[in-house]
Amino acid sequence: MLSPEENDYLTQTDPGTPMGAFMRRFWTPFMLSREISEPDGAPVRIRVLGESLIAFRDTEGRVGLVDEFCPHRRVSLFFGRNEACGIRCVYHGWKFDVDGNCQDLPSEPADSNFKDKIRLKAYPVQEKAGIIWAYMGPKELKGELPQLEWMDVPDDYIYQS
Repeated sequence: MLSPEENDYLTQTDPGTPMGAFMRRFWTPFMLSREISEPDGAPVRIRVLGESLIAFRDTEGRVGLVDEFCPHRRVSLFFGRNEACGIRCVYHGWKFDVDGNCQDLPSEPADSNFKDKIRLKAYPVQEKAGIIWAYMGPKELKGELPQLEWMDVPDDYIYQS
C-alpha cells in the first residue's frame, strides 16, 4: 500500500509536480474535433493536466489551446468572442491568436508596440483521426505526434461516442 505522499507523487499532474512534468513530455489527446468543428464558434472550457484552458477554432480553421484567463485582468476567455482569427477578451478587448500572440489592444495608440510584449500561454496542437492532441512540455523535448495504427483507417471505420 502506498503512503499518501507516494500516492500524491504518482497521481498529481498539476504544473510543477514530478508526474505533471513527465506527462507533459507526451502528446495528449484532449478533445474530439467535432466538439469545436465550427470556425469562429464558441470557445470550449477544458481542464488538462491540472490547467484551466480554452480550446477554440479560428476563422481559418486552426485550433487554439490557450490559458483560460486573459493576462490583463484574469477574465475568463470562455466568455470571449471568437472572431477574425483570434479570441477577444470581453473586459478590455485584448485579442489573442491560436499561438498566444496578442493581435489587438484597443486601448493603445495605433503606433504602440506594447502588444508585441504580451503573450498568452498557448500549446501546440494537431488534429488526426477526429481527435485534437496537445503537447504541453518543453519545446526542446517535443517529439512527433504518435503514429498509431487506428489513426490511418478510413473515416467510415471510425466510431467515436
